Amino acid sequence: MTDDDGRADRVGAALAGRDPTVLCRLSAGFAEIGDAQHLPGYCVLITDDPTADRLTDLPRDQRLAFLADMDLLGAAVARVCARRDPAFRRVNYEILGDLDPYLHAHVRPRYEWEPAAIRRAPLYAYPDQVRRDPADALGPQHDELRAHLVAELDAPSGGPPTS
Repeated sequence: MTDDDGRADRVGAALAGRDPTVLCRLSAGFAEIGDAQHLPGYCVLITDDPTADRLTDLPRDQRLAFLADMDLLGAAVARVCARRDPAFRRVNYEILGDLDPYLHAHVRPRYEWEPAAIRRAPLYAYPDQVRRDPADALGPQHDELRAHLVAELDAPSGGPPTS
């Protein structure tokens, strides 16, 4: 993804239908597959309100809808990742907001094959060169993963992951 296709304005690009990472529209935002897939299945939920920088910028009903969307995305990621990799452990959720000026939530699958020293640590325990390795950049090699995520999001069961 380049600045030309929306990286500089993720919310505006998603609303305009020109963000290629968008998996689907949810009730309070957009589910996106992450630009980096060093942990396969990594996704981001972005707000559909371009004025929202933090969760508390939204009225309560929209906050709850955003959190419900985060739950739907996390459940979809868990089901897909559990089916694809028996080493899938869990999904971690983060709303940080320190770098990007719009409300978004990270939905990160975690795996048993991760290095033992990092497996139970926050993602940021990985060195930048691992998290941003060009070999893991989103590309055509992730089309099948993307299709599975879209299928789960189109028909969310809300249940636990299945193998």
